[in-house]
Amino acid sequence: MSRRHAESQFDLFIPLISDLSLKDQREIMERPFFSLAKRKRLKPIEYTSPDGDTWVKVSGNAEFGIATIWDADVMIWAASQLNRMKEQGINDLPRTLRTTSYDLLRAIKRDTGGKSYQELHAALQRLESTTIQTSLRAPKRKDKAQFGWIDAFQLEVDPETEAPRGISITLSDWVYQGIVTDKALLTMHQDYFLLTGGMERALYRAARKHAGEQEQGWTCRVSLLHEKTGSDSPLKQFTYLLKRVVAKNALPEYVMTFTKVADGSPAVHFIRRDIEMRASVREDFKRMERQNAEDRRRLEVDSV
Repeated sequence: MSRRHAESQFDLFIPLISDLSLKDQREIMERPFFSLAKRKRLKPIEYTSPDGDTWVKVSGNAEFGIATIWDADVMIWAASQLNRMKEQGINDLPRTLRTTSYDLLRAIKRDTGGKSYQELHAALQRLESTTIQTSLRAPKRKDKAQFGWIDAFQLEVDPETEAPRGISITLSDWVYQGIVTDKALLTMHQDYFLLTGGMERALYRAARKHAGEQEQGWTCRVSLLHEKTGSDSPLKQFTYLLKRVVAKNALPEYVMTFTKVADGSPAVHFIRRDIEMRASVREDFKRMERQNAEDRRRLEVDSV
C-alpha cells in the first residue's frame, strides 16, 4: 500500500497554511499563555491585567512542562483551518481536525526529518497536559474556566515501517468556542513562523493585537511588556534581551523603538512598517510642496 493511499483516510483536503489566511485568537495573543523557552518550564505563568479584571494562570505537569510558544503553532494551524472552513460556508465545524504529520509540519514551516516528528509528538503532549485557568469569558471576576489546549490527539504509524502516518487533534471546547466565535480571530503575518526567539514571537503577538493598524501605533511600558509576555527572566535581564530585539528590529510588519511615557518610565513603541513609510512619504511630499511654494515666490520677486 502506498503512503499516499495509507494516509487517505486522514486527508480532508485541508490546504497548506501557506494557502491560508493565518489566524490566531485575539484574546490569547495579548496575554501570557505559553512558555517562551524551549527548555522545560515547570514554574506556573501567572498574569493579572492592570485593571485587575482579567487573570491567567498556566500550569504544566512534571513530565512535560508548560506548552511553549512554538507548540502554539499547532493551535494557529487549527484556528486557520477552521476559519477557512467557516469562510467556505461549512456550518458544522469539527472540533477534531485530521491531517498527516508531514502536512502539518510543512504547514507550520518545520523540517520534516525524523526529529521533527518526535518534536511534534512532544508538542502535542504538552498541549494536552498543560492546564489553563482564567477569568476570560467568565461572567464574574471571581469565576474561572479551566481547560487544556487540546482534549486528545492520536498519531498513527505504519505498522511495518513505523513511519508517521496520520494525525487527529481534538481541540478543547474552550479553545474551539473561541475560534468559531465571530470576530474572535486576527490575521497574522506568514513570516511569524520564521521567528526563532520566544520573546520575538510574544512581542509580535502583542503588537498585532494592540498596535494593529493604528496610525499612531502602540506604546507599552517595558514593565508591562515583561508581564504580558510571561517571561520568567527578571525584569533587568528581560530589559537587556528586549534591547537586543529592538536593535535588530526584525519583527514582521512592525517597527520597534524605545521611548518613555509621561512619568519617564522606559517603554517601547510599535507601529506598522507601512504606516511609518506612508508617514515618511507624506512628510516628503509636504516638504516638496513647501519648496515649490518658495520657488514660486522667489520667481515672482525676481520678475518684479
